[in-house]
Formats: sequence, C-alpha cells, structure tokens
Amino acid sequence: MPEHLPFAQVIVDIAADSADKTFTYRVPTGMRLSTGTRVLVPFGRQTKEGVVISLTDTCQVEEGKLKDIIEPLEDYPAILPPLVELAKEISMASNCSLALALRLMIPAEMRAGRVKVKTQTVARLMIPADQIQQAQAAHARAKKRVLLIQLLSDGLPHPVAELKALVRDPHEPLKVLAEAGIISLTEEEVFRSPYVDSQPLQTDPVLTPEQTEVLQELLPAIQRGEGQFLLHGITGSGKTEVYIRCARACLAAGRGVIVLIPEIVLTPQMVSWFRGRFGDVAAVLHSRLSAGERFDEWRRIRSGKARLVIGARSAVFAPVTDLGLLIIDEEHEPSYQAENNPRYDAREVAALRAKREGASLLLASATPSILSFAKAQRGDYMLLEMLSRVNKHQLAKVSLVDMREELRLGNRGMFSTLLMERLRACIDAGQQAMLFINRRGYAPSVMCRKCGEVLTCTHCDVKLTYHAADRMMHCHYCGMASALPSVCLACGSSYLKPVGAGTQKVEEEFKKLFPDVKTIRLDADTTTGKDAHEQLLNRFRSREAQVMIGTQMIAKGLDFPQVSLVGAVLADLTLNLPDYRAQERTFQLLTQVAGRAGRADIPGEVIIQTYKPEHYAIQYAAAQEYRGFFNQEFTRRRKLLYPPFTMMVRLLCESREEDLPREASTQLSERIAAFLAKKPGLKRRVLFVREDEAPIKRIMGHTRAQVLMKILEHKESEQVLAFLNDLAEEPWPCKVSLEVNPANLA
Repeated sequence: MPEHLPFAQVIVDIAADSADKTFTYRVPTGMRLSTGTRVLVPFGRQTKEGVVISLTDTCQVEEGKLKDIIEPLEDYPAILPPLVELAKEISMASNCSLALALRLMIPAEMRAGRVKVKTQTVARLMIPADQIQQAQAAHARAKKRVLLIQLLSDGLPHPVAELKALVRDPHEPLKVLAEAGIISLTEEEVFRSPYVDSQPLQTDPVLTPEQTEVLQELLPAIQRGEGQFLLHGITGSGKTEVYIRCARACLAAGRGVIVLIPEIVLTPQMVSWFRGRFGDVAAVLHSRLSAGERFDEWRRIRSGKARLVIGARSAVFAPVTDLGLLIIDEEHEPSYQAENNPRYDAREVAALRAKREGASLLLASATPSILSFAKAQRGDYMLLEMLSRVNKHQLAKVSLVDMREELRLGNRGMFSTLLMERLRACIDAGQQAMLFINRRGYAPSVMCRKCGEVLTCTHCDVKLTYHAADRMMHCHYCGMASALPSVCLACGSSYLKPVGAGTQKVEEEFKKLFPDVKTIRLDADTTTGKDAHEQLLNRFRSREAQVMIGTQMIAKGLDFPQVSLVGAVLADLTLNLPDYRAQERTFQLLTQVAGRAGRADIPGEVIIQTYKPEHYAIQYAAAQEYRGFFNQEFTRRRKLLYPPFTMMVRLLCESREEDLPREASTQLSERIAAFLAKKPGLKRRVLFVREDEAPIKRIMGHTRAQVLMKILEHKESEQVLAFLNDLAEEPWPCKVSLEVNPANLA
C-alpha cells in the first residue's frame, strides 16, 4: 500500500493551455494514492477529473487556499508511472497539453464515467453433495427448484442468464432457494470479450533455417531485455512465426508483450494466429471494439490477466506491467503516425517505452521504410533478413502491362487483355483472385463536360467522390454527402460525368465481364460496421466469393492460400501524389499486394497495369527487389536533400475564419526569418522557408495555411526545432501546430 503523503500534484483533465500545469491538493487523512491514480477534485465551482502526477510532504500553497481531493476514481493507479513519464515526453514533443497526452493512456470511455464495470448475478450451490437429494426431496412439488438444484449440482458458478435459457422464469425459485440457504446469489464482475470463441491449440511448425538464424539473435536479447531490431522478411517468409516464438519466450520469462499492426482489418487474423498457439491469453485493443469491450480489455491488461496485447497504433500505450517486448508489424505503414493532436509516431513511442522499461523492440516488414532501413545500415537497429518463402514456395510471377499500348490497340476498358485472360483461367480453375486499386468509391471526381468545372466539397477544398451504391457525392475528408446535382452549378449544363475509377467502378466492370462470379469489396465504405471487416474476410476465406476487390486494406499481411492471381488495376495512382514519398509508397504497395498471391502450393501470378512501366519504383516492385529500390531511392533523396538527410517541418495554421490562418503564417514566417538572421550558424541548416496556403486550403470548414521548412538533419538543428516549438506555443489568433516529417503534407 502506498505511503500516505499529505499533498498531491494533479493535472486536471482540461485540454486548455491555461490549465496546463499541476495544481496542488490536500490528500485527506486515510486516503492512499499513487502516481497515476485518477481522482475527482474541486476545480473552481466545478468538480473535475484529474491525474496524480506526484505526491509530496511539503507544499508552497497557503493552507487556506488548499482544497481536498474528493475521492480516487479507481482503487489502483490507472496510468502506470512509466506511462505518466511517457505522456510528459509526448506533451513536449507534440506541443500539446499534458492532460491531452494523458488521455492517450486510458480508454476514452473511462473519462466522465461513460462506461461501467459489467456485472451479472451468479448462482452457486451452498450445500454438500450428500445433501443434494435431500434438498430436492424437500422441494419435490416445485419442479423448477428441483431442476435448478440439479443444474447447480456440479458445484460450479452459473450466471442466472445462463440458467434462464434452461429454466423458464427462474428468478422466483432461485430467490426461494437462496432464502433457504441452499444456493447463493451474488453479483460478480464479467468481462465483455470481443473474441468469445475458443479454438484448439495448434502445434508448432518446423522452423526454416532463416527463422532459426533470426531467433538465435532475438531470443538472447529478449532474455536480457535489450536490443532494437529491424526484420526485413519478404512476403510469405514466416515473420509471424518469429513473432510467436519471441512472444512465447518473453511470456515464459514473466514479462509482457505488445504487438502492433497497421490496419484494424489485420487484427482478426493476427489474433487467430496467436490464440491458436497460446489460447485465450491475448487482449485486443482497437477503435472498432464497443466501449464496453475496449474498457474491459484495457482492465484485463492493467490487472495482469492479459500479458499479450495485439492492436492498432494506440495499443502502444497499453498498460502492460514489466513490458519485455514490442513488435511492430508492417513497420513501414504511415498509419503508425497520428495526424491529430497529440501527434505521435507509434514507432518512436515504442522505442521510448522499450528504452525506459528495459524491453526489446522488433520492427518488421517486407518493405521497410527508407528511414528504418537507413537507420539499420547506420547501426541504430540490428538488421535481420529472411529472403526465402516458407516451404520453398516461390514468389509470384509478375507481369507488367503497358496500358498505353492497350489503348493504342483499341482496348479502352479497365482491364487489360492479359488480366482478363488470367482472370478467366483463375475462375475456371476454381481458384481465388484479388483486384487492387488504391481508391474507393465509383469515380474520384465529377466534371462538367461543357465548362470543365469539377464538383468540390463545400467544407473542404477537395474534389467530391461519386459513389454509385447510394448515388451520392461524398467527401472523404469531412464525411459530407450530397446528391449529385442535375445541372452544373457553374454553367447550368446537364453534361455532368463521373471521371476516373475507384473500387465500386472496378466491381461494376468486373461483373459485366463475369456476371456469375461472386465478389467481395473491401474498402472504407464496406467496413464501417463493428465487425464488418472480419465478416468480409471470413466470407472470402470460406470461399463464399471467388474475387476480392479492395484498396490498400487488401495489400498487406493477409494470408489466403487459395489466391493464385492478383491484379493491380491502376498502379500509377500513388506515383502521382504531391509527396516526396510517392515513389516509396508505390513500391511498398505493389510489392505488398504482389505478396498476396501464391502463398501456398498453388503458383501465384501478379498483373500490374500501369501507364509508367519504365518507372524504377514499378520495375523494382515487379522484380520484388527491395535493396535495388532502396539504393536508388536513397540516392535520389540524398541528391534532392529529402528525409532522412533532412526534416520536412511545417507550422500549420487552421481557423474557421478565412483570413486568420494566412495572417498567422505570414507573422510566423517573419518571426522565423528574424530568428535566423540573428543566428547565421543555424541559418545554414535551414534550406528553405516557404509561407503559403496549405495544399488543401480548407478541410472540415477550417481554412489552412502553412510555413513549410526543409531543415538539415544535424545536431544544431535541434535549436531551430526548439525555437519553432516555443513559437507554436505562443498565443495565436488561430490554431498553430508544429509537425516534423508529418505522414501527410496535404
């Protein structure tokens, strides 16, 4: 039990900058608190929740001004001390209040008591086995009581809800039996589980020589609680088996494990693999769980009942005590970077946790990010490689189709002649296929053929996407939906036409060619329901459908043994993004999607349709050659001074008032120029400073402007970042956010 100290420093749960400091409260006599305990405190005329940051035996506040803590919200510290320290680091790095950073550490539903512990009434037999017949005889005329005694005779606790399914209206007879002392009725806590089914444990497969070699490096480091590793393993090389063996060693040593995955869609598969080997030991954390499920999974972790956590980005904050291993699957994915405040990169947070808590860190991917692979070459990570598929399966054969040539030959359709031929052969052979296009909806824009006007969102400066399913225009930034107008709003013409293609269009065109073949579409529009993604994947895995059509959701991690053909419909889409990482993301997506084919005994084939077959990103993806791509892309970035040689930094200004962001960005630019003019040494580290509107001028009704900077990676550059951080923290007439190498520069 923690020592009683009379004063507590509390962060009150208010995100405003004015409240971003600790407040001193008196700890009433007899109340025991620890760092990280959530408490209820008086704040002004209100009552607020807060978190104890520290406890002291001295106080600088006048006795008459002190107020007492009302009560602790839990009888344990909800936020572990290492996570309190982590929140402090995130607060400083992300330029956000500590209250906002602390919110990352607990389920949102815990705040303001929006979710409660679930309980159920449980019945137990209270008499010895040799008195059961006597009790039944005493109640012989009440058949329900006799039956209930029989059901409870196994000596196990039975929820009343379970008994209700076997005995109609059991409440009154149970009450009579309880009053007679034959049974007890108690309220007991029950955990809401997202995965209630259990499955038989599977035996370990034989390790490949490469897996054995990699584990010889990893397992001793895990035992020592140290080491940061980058595992480059091609698709199908058995990286998950390495995760499982590492997790087993860590759990056997009594330590906890966190496994991060980039997409919620991958969660059921990963959970299934781990539960198939460990049983019901894993907890799951992601945003698609119900409020009760997320709360209960978090509590299972915090109580130590679950020592292994699988989840998306936010699971990096799981309250695992004695953490021994963090695994980041598909570490190249930009989804590990949070785009909203508090901005954090789960990979960096994992590295901080590993260092602070004495744990090992394992990042893994078939297509590591340029930054991570460069760090491995520099020695920051130990590089491990697995370059062969399990069971000597060969990588899929990849064919490039030049769509310019298809057009010249008169094929104006969405599918090339080769892809149509291979689809027909795949379908006739009873195998499965996947069609990939990294754009959802039916058409990415609607254009007036008379005046050229493109329909845009009224709240965002982006094109609206036409969805054929509901015949509506959708904004993929703010979610606004509106009916397709009958005439052009600019010229009154009725010649409005959807332009381009998305997953819905691909599905429609496929059904024209193969009307009797069942398909499944997997994108953000079909997976909005709680378990929609899992249901769709299970339908495909059980062969209810022969073809899956999807966005990047289908490009990585999924394992379908019957998939022999993958078609990338428009491989150039990501190449056209206004982002220095466009080449890297194109290579990663195409290499990953190619890895979905031929993962079992059936040989795989991949058809990549492109208007730029000569581009090095597409050429290396077709060859599935990572090192060749890395070397060329690394050389390009060195020549053009892009990360990892520099940092792309921006101050983003946002406001509902149209003129304020640009006024603020102008003033920010002037302040930066004045600072650098006084520091000629630092000025050499800043390659450019550019003030302008943001690439997307308006999102969700907020006008946006920015100051974009390219800063050399150098020790002295930290002084520039410190100045920019202080600058962003100053009071401005609009919201100002500092972003360093943001995942999205839109």
